[in-house]
Amino acid sequence: MTLYVHLAQLLGERIEQGLYRPGDRLPSVRALSAEHGVSLSTVQQAYRVLEDNGLAAPRPKSGFFVAEGKALPELPAVSQATQRPVDISQWDQVVEMVREAPNKQMVALGRGMPDVSSPTLKPLLRSLARLSRRQDMPGLYYDTLQGNRALREQVARLQVDSGCRLSADDLLITAGCHEALSCSVRAICQPGDIVAVDSPSFFGSMQTLQGLGLKALEIPTDPLTGISVQALELALEQWPIKVIQLNPNCNNPFGYIMPEANKRALLTLAQRYDVAIIEDDVYGELAYDYPRPRTIKSFDSDGRVLLCSSFSKTLAPGLRIGWVAPGRYLERVAHMKYIGSGCTAPQAQLAIADFISAGHYDPHVRRMRHQYQQGRDEMTAWVRRYFPAGTRVSRPRGGFMLWLELPEHFDSVALNQALKGQNVQIAVGSIFSASGKYRNCLRMNFASRPTAQIEDAVRKVGQAAARLLESAAAG
Repeated sequence: MTLYVHLAQLLGERIEQGLYRPGDRLPSVRALSAEHGVSLSTVQQAYRVLEDNGLAAPRPKSGFFVAEGKALPELPAVSQATQRPVDISQWDQVVEMVREAPNKQMVALGRGMPDVSSPTLKPLLRSLARLSRRQDMPGLYYDTLQGNRALREQVARLQVDSGCRLSADDLLITAGCHEALSCSVRAICQPGDIVAVDSPSFFGSMQTLQGLGLKALEIPTDPLTGISVQALELALEQWPIKVIQLNPNCNNPFGYIMPEANKRALLTLAQRYDVAIIEDDVYGELAYDYPRPRTIKSFDSDGRVLLCSSFSKTLAPGLRIGWVAPGRYLERVAHMKYIGSGCTAPQAQLAIADFISAGHYDPHVRRMRHQYQQGRDEMTAWVRRYFPAGTRVSRPRGGFMLWLELPEHFDSVALNQALKGQNVQIAVGSIFSASGKYRNCLRMNFASRPTAQIEDAVRKVGQAAARLLESAAAG
């Protein structure tokens, strides 16, 4: 990344975070040059990038100012802790969403589905077709429990960008990230154990904890920086926590990237209290900025971090190919994999290995990062246009999910019911909490290229939300 692009991104983040408000004067060219140790021309190029992006505007003889009308909605509030471990519920609301049959008329804003229509996926389809035509039929045989070695070698190579130095022998291929997370927690925990989680947290992993008879301790989480390390330390002092489970890079549903200093501090805490960390990095490759953020695993020196991910969000969920780097827990995770599903189906593994080794993966992911960043900006603009004033909106730095917070008395479950007859679906906020919090919140997907149909769906959600708020106020 060139110096001026890096500087433009840094200033853009400060504007997005509200450190500079619309109409504020931005630092002078000379001041930024001195602060960052770059040339005056580098700063001028950075300001031109901001101007092209509509974030900054020059004023004659006065310098650069934050563009008017670019004020972003307020961020969601920092989540509040339940202060005690709780049994997990909300299965009824989760199953209602995941049982929804595919419907071309339905705009499924609630599903965690990437865009699978990109032409950069065509080489993957050709690989699958070639494998189907081979006379030796490699896709019809059992593979090893650990997974296809060629794919594990490619995954290890991809992880260099995340700061990890892994070998094929460090990895286990799974049926998606969901199985990687499930095998990891089963390898460490027994019924009744306590798992510390970020909050809000991915509902799939929460339901895994429920199914295993585990208790969740929700830790306060900031929408920009992630789980509170200070609150986690207090929890570790008070409760016999067995595992810390979190999604620090391009978080689902907030979209934040946890700062490196916080990642290191969290790992230090885990070492002090001898606790394992299950790190969900399924969206990490989709960070809008390059290089992609480092994983907590990349700082791990004693094998206590179990790094889980998959190709479900970068390529396609129907492939059902994920992986885990379990560190010191490799044999126990492999045992859980064996008793749960045995070896993973080989055909998709072979096709993905071929897709990566042929050089198709990186261009595809770069294209999707750019598309999702544009989708975020478009969806945020629609929310500002169609949702009730005061709606709080997350500012994702990667992935394709937007988290919205409405007034405390709002009911997103009632909103989802009201939308059913309009062929629109959202993800209700309460499924992202062990204790049923966030009922006034919802998550929406912006993976698909913006269309009039999707804009109309967002408009329907915003207008239905406004009607529910008006009805509640009148009652």
